[in-house]
Amino acid sequence: MGTSIDQPDRNDNRNYDYSAFPIEERPEYTRIIPYIQPQTSILDLGCGNGSLLQKLIREKNVAGVGMEISETGVQICRQKGLHVMQGFIDEPLPFPDNTFDYAICNVTIQMVRYPEILLSEMKRVARFQIVSFPNFAFYKNRTEMLLKGRMPKKMLFGYSWYNTGHIHQLSITDFRELVQTIGGLRIVYLDVDETHNRIKNRLIRLFPNLFCVVPIFILEKNNHEDH
Repeated sequence: MGTSIDQPDRNDNRNYDYSAFPIEERPEYTRIIPYIQPQTSILDLGCGNGSLLQKLIREKNVAGVGMEISETGVQICRQKGLHVMQGFIDEPLPFPDNTFDYAICNVTIQMVRYPEILLSEMKRVARFQIVSFPNFAFYKNRTEMLLKGRMPKKMLFGYSWYNTGHIHQLSITDFRELVQTIGGLRIVYLDVDETHNRIKNRLIRLFPNLFCVVPIFILEKNNHEDH
Protein backbone atom coordinates (compact mmCIF):
# COMPACT_ATOMS: atom_id res chain seq x y z
CA MET A 1 0.00 0.00 0.00
CA GLY A 2 1.24 3.50 -0.81
CA THR A 3 1.69 6.39 1.55
CA SER A 4 -1.52 7.43 3.26
CA ILE A 5 -2.60 11.03 3.64
CA ASP A 6 -4.33 10.12 6.92
CA GLN A 7 -1.41 10.85 9.24
CA PRO A 8 -2.27 13.32 12.04
CA ASP A 9 1.35 14.39 12.43
CA ARG A 10 1.59 15.28 8.72
CA ASN A 11 -1.87 16.42 7.67
CA ASP A 12 -5.04 18.08 8.92
CA ASN A 13 -7.98 16.13 7.56
CA ARG A 14 -10.26 19.12 8.07
CA ASN A 15 -8.34 20.82 5.28
CA TYR A 16 -6.35 18.28 3.30
CA ASP A 17 -3.10 19.39 1.71
CA TYR A 18 -2.28 16.93 -1.08
CA SER A 19 1.02 18.61 -2.03
CA ALA A 20 3.09 15.76 -0.60
CA PHE A 21 0.54 13.09 -1.58
CA PRO A 22 0.13 13.12 -5.38
CA ILE A 23 -0.49 9.36 -5.39
CA GLU A 24 -2.48 7.27 -2.95
CA GLU A 25 -3.52 3.63 -2.86
CA ARG A 26 -6.48 3.11 -0.56
CA PRO A 27 -7.73 -0.42 0.15
CA GLU A 28 -11.22 0.53 -1.04
CA TYR A 29 -10.01 1.07 -4.61
CA THR A 30 -9.62 -2.63 -5.39
CA ARG A 31 -13.07 -3.25 -3.94
CA ILE A 32 -14.82 -0.45 -5.85
CA ILE A 33 -13.28 -0.90 -9.30
CA PRO A 34 -14.86 -4.34 -10.03
CA TYR A 35 -18.35 -2.83 -9.68
CA ILE A 36 -17.73 -0.32 -12.49
CA GLN A 37 -18.62 -1.43 -15.99
CA PRO A 38 -16.14 -0.52 -18.76
CA GLN A 39 -16.75 2.49 -20.99
CA THR A 40 -19.27 4.09 -18.66
CA SER A 41 -19.40 7.57 -17.14
CA ILE A 42 -18.54 8.29 -13.53
CA LEU A 43 -18.55 11.18 -11.10
CA ASP A 44 -16.04 10.91 -8.25
CA LEU A 45 -17.15 13.15 -5.38
CA GLY A 46 -14.42 14.13 -2.94
CA CYS A 47 -11.87 12.72 -5.37
CA GLY A 48 -8.82 14.02 -3.47
CA ASN A 49 -5.69 13.67 -5.58
CA GLY A 50 -7.57 11.75 -8.28
CA SER A 51 -5.96 8.37 -7.65
CA LEU A 52 -9.21 6.38 -7.89
CA LEU A 53 -10.43 8.43 -10.85
CA GLN A 54 -7.16 7.85 -12.69
CA LYS A 55 -7.31 4.11 -12.01
CA LEU A 56 -10.85 3.87 -13.35
CA ILE A 57 -9.93 5.73 -16.53
CA ARG A 58 -6.93 3.47 -17.10
CA GLU A 59 -8.46 0.15 -16.12
CA LYS A 60 -12.10 0.61 -17.17
CA ASN A 61 -11.80 3.22 -19.92
CA VAL A 62 -14.48 5.35 -18.28
CA ALA A 63 -15.35 8.97 -18.94
CA GLY A 64 -14.59 10.43 -15.54
CA VAL A 65 -15.29 13.73 -13.80
CA GLY A 66 -14.28 14.64 -10.27
CA MET A 67 -15.19 17.22 -7.63
CA GLU A 68 -12.91 18.16 -4.75
CA ILE A 69 -12.86 21.01 -2.21
CA SER A 70 -9.10 20.97 -1.59
CA GLU A 71 -7.25 23.40 -3.84
CA THR A 72 -4.09 21.28 -3.79
CA GLY A 73 -6.13 18.19 -4.62
CA VAL A 74 -7.67 19.90 -7.63
CA GLN A 75 -4.26 21.14 -8.79
CA ILE A 76 -2.75 17.65 -8.63
CA CYS A 77 -5.73 16.16 -10.45
CA ARG A 78 -5.41 18.68 -13.26
CA GLN A 79 -1.66 18.05 -13.48
CA LYS A 80 -2.61 14.43 -14.14
CA GLY A 81 -4.89 15.56 -16.96
CA LEU A 82 -8.08 14.76 -15.06
CA HIS A 83 -11.30 16.72 -15.46
CA VAL A 84 -11.86 17.87 -11.87
CA MET A 85 -13.80 20.83 -10.53
CA GLN A 86 -13.35 22.54 -7.19
CA GLY A 87 -16.45 22.78 -5.04
CA PHE A 88 -18.56 21.41 -2.22
CA ILE A 89 -20.12 18.01 -2.86
CA ASP A 90 -23.00 18.42 -0.38
CA GLU A 91 -24.65 21.21 -2.38
CA PRO A 92 -26.69 21.04 -5.60
CA LEU A 93 -24.25 19.65 -8.15
CA PRO A 94 -23.64 21.48 -11.46
CA PHE A 95 -24.86 18.59 -13.61
CA PRO A 96 -28.22 17.79 -15.25
CA ASP A 97 -30.27 14.81 -14.09
CA ASN A 98 -28.95 11.39 -15.08
CA THR A 99 -25.65 12.71 -16.43
CA PHE A 100 -23.59 9.75 -15.17
CA ASP A 101 -23.81 6.00 -14.89
CA TYR A 102 -22.06 6.01 -11.49
CA ALA A 103 -21.58 8.55 -8.71
CA ILE A 104 -18.88 7.53 -6.23
CA CYS A 105 -18.18 8.92 -2.77
CA ASN A 106 -15.36 7.03 -1.09
CA VAL A 107 -14.87 7.49 2.68
CA THR A 108 -16.03 11.12 2.52
CA ILE A 109 -19.74 11.19 3.43
CA GLN A 110 -18.79 11.39 7.13
CA MET A 111 -16.84 14.59 6.41
CA VAL A 112 -19.55 16.75 4.84
CA ARG A 113 -22.06 19.00 6.57
CA TYR A 114 -25.10 17.73 4.67
CA PRO A 115 -24.84 13.98 3.95
CA GLU A 116 -28.50 13.85 2.99
CA ILE A 117 -27.99 16.43 0.23
CA LEU A 118 -24.91 14.58 -0.98
CA LEU A 119 -26.79 11.28 -1.34
CA SER A 120 -29.83 12.99 -2.88
CA GLU A 121 -27.64 14.65 -5.48
CA MET A 122 -25.83 11.39 -6.22
CA LYS A 123 -29.23 9.85 -6.83
CA ARG A 124 -30.26 12.70 -9.09
CA VAL A 125 -27.22 12.72 -11.37
CA ALA A 126 -26.43 9.00 -11.63
CA ARG A 127 -28.11 5.63 -12.06
CA PHE A 128 -25.79 3.88 -9.58
CA GLN A 129 -24.32 5.24 -6.36
CA ILE A 130 -21.26 3.80 -4.60
CA VAL A 131 -20.72 5.00 -1.03
CA SER A 132 -18.16 3.88 1.54
CA PHE A 133 -17.44 5.12 5.05
CA PRO A 134 -15.86 4.04 8.35
CA ASN A 135 -18.46 2.05 10.29
CA PHE A 136 -18.57 3.70 13.69
CA ALA A 137 -20.45 0.73 15.17
CA PHE A 138 -17.37 -1.48 14.71
CA TYR A 139 -16.93 -3.63 17.81
CA LYS A 140 -13.60 -2.05 18.82
CA ASN A 141 -15.27 1.36 18.91
CA ARG A 142 -18.08 -0.01 21.05
CA THR A 143 -15.57 -1.57 23.43
CA GLU A 144 -13.55 1.62 23.77
CA MET A 145 -16.69 3.64 24.46
CA LEU A 146 -17.87 1.09 27.03
CA LEU A 147 -14.62 0.54 28.87
CA LYS A 148 -12.91 3.92 28.54
CA GLY A 149 -15.92 6.19 28.17
CA ARG A 150 -14.21 8.20 25.45
CA MET A 151 -14.52 8.92 21.75
CA PRO A 152 -12.97 5.92 19.96
CA LYS A 153 -9.96 6.56 17.73
CA LYS A 154 -10.23 3.44 15.56
CA MET A 155 -12.43 5.16 13.00
CA LEU A 156 -10.60 8.49 13.21
CA PHE A 157 -7.34 7.25 11.63
CA GLY A 158 -5.44 8.34 14.73
CA TYR A 159 -7.00 11.80 14.97
CA SER A 160 -8.70 13.01 18.15
CA TRP A 161 -12.32 14.09 18.49
CA TYR A 162 -11.34 17.77 18.37
CA ASN A 163 -9.07 17.73 15.31
CA THR A 164 -10.83 15.34 12.98
CA GLY A 165 -12.75 16.18 9.85
CA HIS A 166 -15.17 13.34 10.62
CA ILE A 167 -18.13 15.43 11.68
CA HIS A 168 -20.93 12.88 11.13
CA GLN A 169 -20.03 9.51 12.58
CA LEU A 170 -22.34 6.81 11.27
CA SER A 171 -22.91 3.08 11.23
CA ILE A 172 -24.20 0.66 8.61
CA THR A 173 -27.61 0.83 10.27
CA ASP A 174 -27.53 4.64 10.15
CA PHE A 175 -26.73 4.63 6.44
CA ARG A 176 -29.53 2.19 5.68
CA GLU A 177 -31.91 4.56 7.45
CA LEU A 178 -30.59 7.48 5.39
CA VAL A 179 -31.21 5.51 2.18
CA GLN A 180 -34.81 4.93 3.30
CA THR A 181 -35.24 8.59 4.22
CA ILE A 182 -33.95 9.79 0.83
CA GLY A 183 -36.20 7.31 -0.98
CA GLY A 184 -36.04 6.20 -4.59
CA LEU A 185 -32.94 4.07 -4.02
CA ARG A 186 -32.41 0.38 -3.52
CA ILE A 187 -29.37 -1.33 -2.04
CA VAL A 188 -27.95 -3.62 -4.71
CA TYR A 189 -25.12 -4.99 -2.62
CA LEU A 190 -23.17 -4.41 0.58
CA ASP A 191 -19.48 -5.11 0.12
CA VAL A 192 -17.69 -5.87 3.39
CA ASP A 193 -13.93 -5.84 4.00
CA GLU A 194 -13.18 -9.54 4.31
CA THR A 195 -9.95 -11.07 5.61
CA HIS A 196 -8.02 -14.28 4.91
CA ASN A 197 -9.77 -15.94 7.86
CA ARG A 198 -12.94 -17.87 6.95
CA ILE A 199 -14.40 -17.67 10.44
CA LYS A 200 -13.88 -13.90 10.59
CA ASN A 201 -15.38 -13.50 7.14
CA ARG A 202 -18.49 -15.42 8.14
CA LEU A 203 -18.91 -13.20 11.19
CA ILE A 204 -18.43 -10.07 9.07
CA ARG A 205 -21.07 -11.21 6.57
CA LEU A 206 -23.51 -12.26 9.30
CA PHE A 207 -23.03 -9.17 11.48
CA PRO A 208 -21.58 -6.41 9.27
CA ASN A 209 -22.64 -3.59 11.58
CA LEU A 210 -20.54 -5.16 14.32
CA PHE A 211 -17.50 -6.47 12.47
CA CYS A 212 -17.15 -4.56 9.18
CA VAL A 213 -14.65 -1.68 9.29
CA VAL A 214 -15.34 0.06 5.95
CA PRO A 215 -18.56 -1.00 4.20
CA ILE A 216 -19.13 -0.18 0.55
CA PHE A 217 -22.75 0.24 -0.50
CA ILE A 218 -23.76 -0.26 -4.12
CA LEU A 219 -27.05 1.55 -4.72
CA GLU A 220 -29.31 1.93 -7.72
CA LYS A 221 -31.87 4.58 -8.51
CA ASN A 222 -35.45 3.32 -8.54
CA ASN A 223 -36.59 4.35 -12.00
CA HIS A 224 -40.22 3.76 -11.10
CA GLU A 225 -40.25 6.73 -8.73
CA ASP A 226 -41.51 10.02 -10.07
CA HIS A 227 -38.97 12.82 -9.84
